[in-house]
Formats: sequence, structure tokens, C-alpha cells
Amino acid sequence: MHVFLTGASGYIGSSVLRALVAHGHEATAIVRSDEKAQRVRDAGGHAIVGDVTDEEIVERLAHEADGVVHTASAESVDPAFTATVLRALEGTPKPFVHTGGIFTFGDSTAVSEQSPIDPPALTAWRVANEAAVRASTARTTIVAPGIVYGRGAGIPAMFVGDGEHEVRLIGDGSQRWTTVHIDDLGELYVLALHRAEQDGYVVAATGDNPTLREIAEAGAHGSPVVAESVTESRDRLGADFADALLLHQEATGAHARAAFGWNPTRLSLVEDLTDGSYVR
Repeated sequence: MHVFLTGASGYIGSSVLRALVAHGHEATAIVRSDEKAQRVRDAGGHAIVGDVTDEEIVERLAHEADGVVHTASAESVDPAFTATVLRALEGTPKPFVHTGGIFTFGDSTAVSEQSPIDPPALTAWRVANEAAVRASTARTTIVAPGIVYGRGAGIPAMFVGDGEHEVRLIGDGSQRWTTVHIDDLGELYVLALHRAEQDGYVVAATGDNPTLREIAEAGAHGSPVVAESVTESRDRLGADFADALLLHQEATGAHARAAFGWNPTRLSLVEDLTDGSYVR
């Protein structure tokens, strides 16, 4: 399969690229610089220097590919990009795998594909765009990742200590985060491409839902772990970002396993923070 991939030099996109290549697929990525293009080539993909806001390039690459994966999801990009891709793919069997996010479901102890939508301000923009994707007659699947971790990066890197400076919680740290390893996530995107559903939706979560305090204590490596008030967190991180990270979310990822055949195998977040990729 020849796949048109966006965000191939980013955190999620680079994992999808590795998974595509590992499964014998050909990937063409649109990137913004020669440096990023070289990183894509080094990973086994093809690269075109351009911009995902260029509708002519996007439409051409969508027509040339056997499927599209969009991981460069952003408020300023998604409406026009998805409209262009959906227009190019409608009436064809080509799959389009789009990136959503776990914050969409708000506070929930049982996040699933059927959960009500209740996004924080940070990601409220996703709602209308995802509705347009789901209403299309193209073969679309939205992947909604939990908190993504692994390879020493992602949001959890905020809680890696040096044994000296304090690691600050967000609020009191009692909220749970539903999580997914970056490499397991890349595999799920490939499975979604293969499945090529009509109006598919899958929550990408391994079923591991540690508290933020557990996360911070695993990553602190001797640094003091300090709670703070919600007001302090909002002042430090910005209200919208803090409010999203204060959400209490738990998920099992049961649909991904049962329907997609997904089998996440990587270290849990706490294990990875304790003695895995986050150890400095």
C-alpha cells in the first residue's frame, strides 16, 4: 500500500512512518523543510517539501496514494485539509485515518467510542471537524490517542526529574490519565488503514490508567514531587492546557483489541519512567 502521511517528522507521525515501513508499505510525507525531509528518508519514507495547507499538493498526493493518514492535526490546518482529502477520496475504497484525541471525552472513568463528547476549551475545535469526517461517504477512521508516551518524549516528559529540582504536579495529582505507548500507537494506525472502515472510531488506550502522582513519582528519580492548587497550575501552564491535564480519564481500549486485533506490548508509562526511555 502507498500511503500519504502528514506529520511524519513529528512524534506520532514518525511512529506511524516506522510502523508503515516495518509492515512493507510505501509512505510519502509532506514536510516543511529539507531537514525534516531527510529525517523521513532516513526512516525509509519518501518526502516532499511543502505545506499541508497547499490544497493542490494535498489533493494530488491523496489521488496518487492508496490511503491517507493525517497526524499533523491542528486547528489552523484540519478543516481545509480534511475537506480536500475527503473530496479526493469520496467514491473510492481508499481509507483515510484521521487523528483525534482523548480529551474530547472530558472527565470519565469509562471512556469508550460511545462516550458523550465533552471537550475542554483546548480541543473543542475538534468537534466540528470530526463530525465532518464522520459524515463523509469516504472510508474514514478517527484514532483518538490517550496520553502518548515513550522514547523519552511526549507530555509525560514534564515529570522527569534530575534528583534535585522539584517536579510539580498538576493540581493534587489524584486525576488518572489513560495512556498509550507511541510505538503501540503506530501499530494501531496501520491496523486502522488495513481495516478501512466506513465511519470508524477507535480509542487508542492500553488500559493502563495511572494517577498523575504515580506518574510524577516514577519520573522524579529523587526529585521532590510537589502538589499545587488548580489556580497555580492554570497560572503556570495556561488555563486551557492545565484544564485538559486536570481531566480524570480512564479507558480500557477494548474495542481496539476486539475489532482491530491490536495487541499493545510495550512498557507501561510508570515502567518507562522508572527505568526505561525517560532515564537520563
